[in-house]
Amino acid sequence: MRILSGIQPTGRFHWGNYFGAIRQYIDLQNGQDTAFYFIANLHALTTIRNCEVLSRNTLDAAADLLALGLEPERATLFVQSDVPEVSELCWLLMTLTPMGLLERCHAYKDKKGRGLTADTGLFAYPVLMAADILSYDSDIVPVGADQVQHIEVCRDIAGAFNHIFGEVFVMPKAQVLESTAKVPGLDGGKMSKSYNNSVEVFEDLKLQKKKIMGITTDSRPMEEPKEPEGDHLFELFSLFASPEQTEELAATYRRGGFGYGSVKKELVVLAEKFFAEARSKREELAAKPEFVRSVLADGAARARKKAQEVLERVQKSCGVKYY
Repeated sequence: MRILSGIQPTGRFHWGNYFGAIRQYIDLQNGQDTAFYFIANLHALTTIRNCEVLSRNTLDAAADLLALGLEPERATLFVQSDVPEVSELCWLLMTLTPMGLLERCHAYKDKKGRGLTADTGLFAYPVLMAADILSYDSDIVPVGADQVQHIEVCRDIAGAFNHIFGEVFVMPKAQVLESTAKVPGLDGGKMSKSYNNSVEVFEDLKLQKKKIMGITTDSRPMEEPKEPEGDHLFELFSLFASPEQTEELAATYRRGGFGYGSVKKELVVLAEKFFAEARSKREELAAKPEFVRSVLADGAARARKKAQEVLERVQKSCGVKYY
């Protein structure tokens, strides 16, 4: 059973990235399955148009994942562009992907609906994603609920190819990550770098404290009882707290007679403690960039070996490999 997932290096990881996906990646590597995780720098080109930024983000993403617990001995970590077979497979898949299928994909539709320019990269994004998945004979693809459509598109494309050229591809299945609930941002909306309401995992602690203490709250009197469910400060607190601490705060909310400031101060302490070990390891990795590069090189070699095997199978099936 092979698990595959990718994450874009569009900036430093924030709490939403960690609790929404990365934590599950770390857990999945400890099973009996083979785990392939890649940094999707080709996908990131649809939004990042700066060479230095993309290069730096790619290496930062690798170091961050290693610091957070990804183990090269248990999982294959590599950079998407280091496996050129994926790009060639993407073209082969595009030759039989219907335009209508891509026009229905939500990322393209949303951007067009907002009146923004949608380039070919965004339009064909699901085909490249399909190539990422199919290149490694992936069985399971862990995704958030908003990405399930792309796995369905991948299955449609793979199914069409298999129908025409024979049983070439393994048909992948989506595994919706358990923690797919919205991780709220500082303003109560979904945490996102785009909305400028995020807290980075490895942010400077002074800046992190300033952000937490500035979390938007309502103006109800301190003595008034409050319902914890749906309160974004309570939800953020719950990410880091033990079940007992969460229950205790819920009781405090319902009883009233407290200030949001005290909750924020406790959140500062909990968040710092939660990531303390990862933060220490990240500082060590910052001093060893050659180690991070070696991990990526080893991962790419393993990934390419599998991708070459799959690509040759595909080439032979459709007649591209004619000799």
